[in-house]
Amino acid sequence: MNKIQLGRTKQSTTDAVNQETDRQTLDNLDRYGYDGPEAIEYRLKELDKEWDMERVMAVKASVLSLTGLALGAKKDKRWFVLPGLVASFLLQHGLQGWCPPLPILRRLGFRTRKEIEEERYALKALRGDFNRVLGATMPEGVLNVIRS
Repeated sequence: MNKIQLGRTKQSTTDAVNQETDRQTLDNLDRYGYDGPEAIEYRLKELDKEWDMERVMAVKASVLSLTGLALGAKKDKRWFVLPGLVASFLLQHGLQGWCPPLPILRRLGFRTRKEIEEERYALKALRGDFNRVLGATMPEGVLNVIRS
């Protein structure tokens, strides 16, 4: 797989961490994908609750920024550096797909939205959800099958 297909977060993550993330996804598919529709439904509900990298980074950045603003206003103006630092990390992540917290969060097991969706659609395929797509011949029909 070439770098363009990986996505910016995976490109910025070590091969070892990417391989561990992929191994965990395969383990999840093996654990839940062959135990019947109930097990798959259970895992799909878990995936609905899983936080992706972007959400984790946005919440952590907001908490740190608000903390820095509050401490800067109440304690010491030097705390205003914290929101500036956090904003620079978010800007760097938006432009380059990497920022200093990213490797730490990846090692902690946080996945990208795409990685979560790959597991979701693999489980649905194992459950047989997409077998009905074969009978759909128009784009609207395929879309309706996917959305159901």
